[in-house]
Amino acid sequence: MPLRVGIIGLPNVGKSTLLNALARTGAAVAPYPFTTIDPNLGVVSVPDDRLAAIAAVTRPQRVVAATVEFVDIAGLVRGAHKGEGLGNQFLAQIREVDAVAHVVRLFDAPDVSGTEAGVDPVRDTEAVDTELLLADLAVVDRLRERSIPRARAGDREAKQELDAADRMREALQRGQPAREVERSPEEGARTAGWHLLTGKPVVYVANVGEGVAPEDERLQALAVHAQARRAAVVAFNARWEAELAELEPAEAEQFRAAAGEGGEEPALARFARATYALLGLVTFFSIASAEVRAWPVPRGTTAVEAAGRIHSDMAQGFIRAEVIDWATLVAAGDLARARERGLLRLEGRGYQVQDGDVITFRFAV
Repeated sequence: MPLRVGIIGLPNVGKSTLLNALARTGAAVAPYPFTTIDPNLGVVSVPDDRLAAIAAVTRPQRVVAATVEFVDIAGLVRGAHKGEGLGNQFLAQIREVDAVAHVVRLFDAPDVSGTEAGVDPVRDTEAVDTELLLADLAVVDRLRERSIPRARAGDREAKQELDAADRMREALQRGQPAREVERSPEEGARTAGWHLLTGKPVVYVANVGEGVAPEDERLQALAVHAQARRAAVVAFNARWEAELAELEPAEAEQFRAAAGEGGEEPALARFARATYALLGLVTFFSIASAEVRAWPVPRGTTAVEAAGRIHSDMAQGFIRAEVIDWATLVAAGDLARARERGLLRLEGRGYQVQDGDVITFRFAV
């Protein structure tokens, strides 16, 4: 399954424009609320210079980058947790994603019909975050109601669930998102099944207008707010990026150079990287079957789990993994010379995959 990131925010802050910039989806964009009802989808490749370096020494027929699927979810409004503005439907869509890209407006647009007056990114993030907190609080309250009778009857499992729900409820009532609540591994596994909205990793996307500099005090205030919320911030002009995405790469680079951005990594590439890092992922590379492919896996993934990411047969018949760091492989010149020099390591089922590993799995069919 691809990694899924939900694009959320108030109406008309540029969510669909961001998706168009990322994936050229042609999602409808209009200056009034609820242009988006059904979620739009786009799959985006994660830039990784290591792929090209590995391909240069292995000479594959295909090079396949890691991907992230972005889901453009309709704008949330105050009262969404009570169903306002089709809130129940949209909140349910957020529960299905792995992480959240929260778009906030940092541009002046008199022709845009929004739900909040003026430009105040911190206020806007708090408006959406409050709705997510209240929705999570409703989930936890339902869990408590279900657990209380069984806990009173002496059910040990129900007692543990009730204790976890009480701790989470207290934190949510203080305005603390679930992702900030410290939990033991056992409690973390239990609460993961609750699919709390505020438990998901978040990156704030400041959709800036022309002339908004990095030192803009509103952008700086958003950065401080994000840090307090254990979130990242990426700032760029979504409309400008969407227009550039329609051009050929060379032509787009000319426009970037004319705007003084030549030679810099495009904002969308930075956003893709930030989202990827947000999920706590590492990348390993496979070089079999005439292709080099990047595989995103959570940090701590074992060799046998990584094999199963490629194909279930590899995990079931796992024998060993031949592992080499990508830079070591590139320096050796090719896999044969790396093997001759004893640079490949043999690892077993429990080996934890490291970022940049190039792995060949040996397995019995």
